[in-house]
Amino acid sequence: MQERHSGVNESIGMLLADAGDSIRQVMQRIDRGARGIALVADDAGRLLATVTDGDVRRAILDGLRLDEPVSALLGRRRVEERPITAPAGTAADELGRLMKRHKVRHLPLLDGDGRIVDLVMREQLDGRNDLPVRAVIMAGGFGRRLKPLTCNTPKPMLPVGERPLIELTVERLRDAGIHRLHISTHYLAERIKGHFGDGRDFGVSVSYLDERRPMGTAGALGLLERAAEPLLVINGDILTGVDYGQMLAYHREQGADLTVAVRQYGMEVPYGVVRCEGERVVDLQEKPTVDFLVNAGIYLLEPGVLELIPSDRRFDMPELIRAVAGDGRRVVSFPVVEYWLDVGRIEDYRAAQVAVAQGAWRWPQVRDRPLAG
Repeated sequence: MQERHSGVNESIGMLLADAGDSIRQVMQRIDRGARGIALVADDAGRLLATVTDGDVRRAILDGLRLDEPVSALLGRRRVEERPITAPAGTAADELGRLMKRHKVRHLPLLDGDGRIVDLVMREQLDGRNDLPVRAVIMAGGFGRRLKPLTCNTPKPMLPVGERPLIELTVERLRDAGIHRLHISTHYLAERIKGHFGDGRDFGVSVSYLDERRPMGTAGALGLLERAAEPLLVINGDILTGVDYGQMLAYHREQGADLTVAVRQYGMEVPYGVVRCEGERVVDLQEKPTVDFLVNAGIYLLEPGVLELIPSDRRFDMPELIRAVAGDGRRVVSFPVVEYWLDVGRIEDYRAAQVAVAQGAWRWPQVRDRPLAG
C-alpha cells in the first residue's frame, strides 16, 4: 500500500492499509505505526475507514479469524459509523474540542479531496506522555514449580538473559509511561527490595506491599492507599509485550470497572471426536483443536473495586472478578495478541531465555491461534 503513495510522508505511510488486506496485515500496520490505529485508504490515498487496536481485539472476541479480510470487520459496523476527521490546518483547540465531543483518541486530517495528510492523537494535544495509571507487580509467590531454581531466589528475580525477569516488567512499564509502581512481596522479599530500592535507579518510584502471610493473588491490593487513577496489576512471572496504553484505552472505551487480559489457548484432542444426535452419528472430526480464552495475569481496575477486597483473609483474583460482576459492575476481557509467556515451569523458563535473547518478546505475535508460550 505504502509504495502506491509516494507523496505521503513516511510516518503516515506506515499506517496505510488497503481495503483488501487481511485483519492480520492491518494488525501489523497498527503495530509498526505504533499509534494504535491503521488508516484504510483507496489507491489515491483517500480515507475509507479507520481500524483501531481495540477494533481488532474485539474482532478476535467475536470469532473473526486474522486471515479474514478487514472488510469482514468493517462490515459489522453500522453504516453511519464514518471516521471522525478534520480538515488539514484546523487549529489545535478546535481539534481538541472535536476529539472530546466524539470521544476519540485519533483524528485523521484530510485535504480538500479527502486524502490523508496527517494524524493527530489526543496525547499530542494534551502534552502528556505518561499514562495516568499506577501499577502493582505481584511478586510474593513461592515459585514451587520452578524448584530448585527458586530455593534461594524468588521467582520474579530469576535471571532471564542478564537481568531478573521482574526488571524486564519494570522497564516495560516505565517505557509505557507508568512510573508509580508497587511490588507485593513475601517469599525472600529482601532480594527484591535490595535490587530495586526506591526505584530511582530504574527511572520509577517503587514502594512495597509486604504480605506478612500469603494473601492470595488479589489480597495484597487491599494494602494499597486509595487513589483516583486506575490500577494496573500484573503477575510478577509474566514475560509480555502487551501494550499497556492500548489496554487503558480499551478499558476506557468499554466503560469497564475491571478489565481482564485474556489469551487464546488451543488444545488438540488426541482422538477423533464423534458428534451424535441421540444414537445417530452425524459428524466426526479427526483430532480437532479446541480454543479457550485463558487468564493472562494482567488486570486494570478502577479504584472503587478495591473496596470489595476483604482485609481479614486470603483473597484470590477469581474471587475479586466474581465479586465485581456480582456487584453489578462491568467486567470485560482484553485479548492479548502480543507476545505472552507465563514463566511458571522449567520449560517456560527456558522459552523465556530464548525469547529475550532473540528480542521476540517485545513485539506482537499476530497469529490465528496464539498459544501460551
